[in-house]
Amino acid sequence: MTKPYPTPRLTKKEFAERRQQLMDMMEPNSIAIVPAASMKVRNRDCDYAYRQDSDFYYLSGFEEPEAVLVLAPGRDHGEYVLFCRDRDREMEIWNGYRSGPDGVVKDFGADDGFPFSDLDDILPGLIEGRERVYYAMGSKPAFDRQVMSWVNTIRSKVRTGAQPPGEFIDLDHLLHDMRLYKSKGEIKLMQTAADMSVVAHIRAMELCEPGLMEYQLEAEFLHEFARRGSRSVAYTSIVGGGENGCILHYIENNAELKDGDLVLIDAGAEYQYYAADITRTFPVNGKFSEPQRALYDLVLKSQIAAIKTVKPGNHWNEPHEATVKVITQGLVKLGLLTGKVDELIETEAYKQFYMHRAGHWLGMDVHDVGDYKVGGEWRVLEEGMVLTVEPGIYVSPDDKSVDEKWRGIGIRIEDDVLVTAKNHKVLTAKVPKKADDIEALMAAAKKQRRKR
Repeated sequence: MTKPYPTPRLTKKEFAERRQQLMDMMEPNSIAIVPAASMKVRNRDCDYAYRQDSDFYYLSGFEEPEAVLVLAPGRDHGEYVLFCRDRDREMEIWNGYRSGPDGVVKDFGADDGFPFSDLDDILPGLIEGRERVYYAMGSKPAFDRQVMSWVNTIRSKVRTGAQPPGEFIDLDHLLHDMRLYKSKGEIKLMQTAADMSVVAHIRAMELCEPGLMEYQLEAEFLHEFARRGSRSVAYTSIVGGGENGCILHYIENNAELKDGDLVLIDAGAEYQYYAADITRTFPVNGKFSEPQRALYDLVLKSQIAAIKTVKPGNHWNEPHEATVKVITQGLVKLGLLTGKVDELIETEAYKQFYMHRAGHWLGMDVHDVGDYKVGGEWRVLEEGMVLTVEPGIYVSPDDKSVDEKWRGIGIRIEDDVLVTAKNHKVLTAKVPKKADDIEALMAAAKKQRRKR
C-alpha cells in the first residue's frame, strides 16, 4: 500500500507573522474584518464539502464556518479577535467537533475568542472609534450589509459621542499582494501538491486505453491524489478526449476515449489549501499520429521558450509573448495560417487556434490573487511568485478553413513554475511531456498489463 507523502504544515508562527505584517501595513487607528466562507447547499439538506475562504485561512489557519476574524492594532486586550461557533454537545454529535472561543485562543493564537452569536453585540464596539475599516466590500453581499448595519448603528449614536469610521479601504489590495509572494513553508506545500499531481498524471498515462470512459480515467488520478494524502482537487478536473479537448473548460468527462484520439487532462491536487495545476495531452492508444505530433511539438516548443523567460526582472507578459511568437511561426510553417508572422501577431490572427493567455498566478487559489499590472505596466517577476505556463492549440472540428487532418485536435501543456532568486524552478517537471517520452511510458505500461 502506498504511504502518504510527508505532511508539511504551516506553523502557528507563520500565521502570526502574516497577521503582524498586515497590521504593520494598515493605516493608524484602523481595523480589519475578514469573514469566513459560508456553507453552500448542494441539494435539499445536503451541503457541499466545506472549504474555508482562502484569505481567512491565510491569516488564521482556522477551518470552521460561521467565523469572523478581526485585527485591531493597538487594542488593549489583544489585537487578534476571532468569533466562532460556541461548543455545542448535541450539534457536535451530528456534525463534528468545534473549537469554541477557548479553543481558538489555545490552538489558533487568538488574543480573544467570542461566540459567533455575539457578533452584533461586540463587533460594533470594536469598530467604534476607528477611523478606517479594511474590508473586501462586494465579495460577500450578505456580510456587506451586516458590516454597514454595524456602522449605521454607530452613526446613530454620534450625538452621544460615538465615533463612526470615516473611510473604508479595500483589504484585498494589501492582503492579495502579500499572498503573491510565497514563503519557504508555502513552497513546500505547493511542491507536495505538485508531487502528488505528478504521480497522478503519470498513472493516467499508464492506464489509458481505448474504450475507457473519460470519467474512468478521471477516477484513476483522483484515486492517486487520495492515496498520496490530498483530500481535495484544486479545481474541477478536465478529461477531454478527441474533440472535447478543444473545449477549454470541458468538465462533463462523460464520453468514451477512442482509438486514434488525443486526451487532454487538466487536473491538480490541493494540499493544505495550496494548489497544483498540470495539463498533459497524450494519445489514447499510446501513439501520436503525424498531425497530432506536429501540433504537439509546436505547443511544447512554445512552452519551453516561455518557461525560459520566467526569471526575476522579466515582466509578467513575457512568457505569453514567447508562446504567441513560437505558435504563430509554427502555424504559418504548417499551413494553418498564412501571412507575415508580425502582422498575424499584430492582428491576433493566432487566436483562431490559441485563444487564451499563457498562464496565471498559482497559490491557495488555482487562479490565485495578485495584480498582473502595477501602475499600468506589466508586473515584474520576483522571487517567491508562482505561475503556470500553459500554451495550447485548439483546432475546432467545424473549422473548414484548415485541412481536415487538423480538425478536432486540442492540445495544452501546463506546468507550475516558481520564480527563484536568479532563475526559476519547474515544480511539476517530472511529468513526461516530450512526445517520445510519453509514447515510451505508455508502451512500457501496456507491455506490463499484457504480462498480467
